[in-house]
Amino acid sequence: MSAPRAWRGVVEWTAGTRERFVWRGAALEVLRTEAQAAPVNYGCLPGTLNPADGAEVDAVWLGPPRPAGEQIEAAPSGLLHLQDGDHKVIFGAAEAAPEDLQRLLRWFPPERGAQVLDADAAQAWLAGVTG
Repeated sequence: MSAPRAWRGVVEWTAGTRERFVWRGAALEVLRTEAQAAPVNYGCLPGTLNPADGAEVDAVWLGPPRPAGEQIEAAPSGLLHLQDGDHKVIFGAAEAAPEDLQRLLRWFPPERGAQVLDADAAQAWLAGVTG
């Protein structure tokens, strides 16, 4: 059995803040100030493409706040599966931050059907959208 693949992600929105950035190739740019603070660290996986929205795959990091612009290479711990296909790859152990996972699930309205799938599902989905 091979080791799980690690993916490089970039934090664009720090947990607990309203200031949101966007990764543009090699740097962050200010995107906007949101009405509500991010429940978890939120960002993207550069070099990927989510067919649901035509943008880079979204990623979330559970645990303490991480600064915008931080680049992290890690294997996913799960997949936030949404009915519309705009899934989010989860990094960090849910067991270590169960409240983060609950805040993440509450962030999405019920009609989006948010559910957490395991690390294998995350790797399989990423393999399917990145080729």
